Amino acid sequence: MKPFATDAGALPHAPIDLGKFIPYQLSIVSNTVSQSIADEYQRRFDLGTTEWRVMAVLAWHDGEGLSARQVARLTAVDKVAVSRALARLVAKGRVLRRTHAGDKRRSVLRLSAAGWRIHDAVAPLARQHERRFLEKLSAAERRWLGRVLDKLMAETGGAI
Repeated sequence: MKPFATDAGALPHAPIDLGKFIPYQLSIVSNTVSQSIADEYQRRFDLGTTEWRVMAVLAWHDGEGLSARQVARLTAVDKVAVSRALARLVAKGRVLRRTHAGDKRRSVLRLSAAGWRIHDAVAPLARQHERRFLEKLSAAERRWLGRVLDKLMAETGGAI
């Protein structure tokens, strides 16, 4: 796209070519893939995207008893959004919040039995959506994409 000026004498603008801007492309792909599964678990389980991400991280780190701060870091989601999601999950009995044995100021979070039932229903749906999304790529492209994403994830501090 060619730079343009909006007013006479104004400096030309140089908009980002979003079609080639990697952060934008990653965001669009991520949002599109996430939304495709989110519609289903929202309808079936009254579960929002942030709530599912919180549950998925708690499941992956089962037994560790994560804090809300750790969940926010591992999901790369704003602490306020994680806190709201956790409040909803606790209120619905999907997440258990307990006081840390060694530090009474800290709470630890785990999936409840009800949370595990929902997780165990949503996880296969998520994997199915992932498979459908990736079937557009050859086996070599899927391996390449995995390696690239692993490398980029390492740069983020390896959230997971």
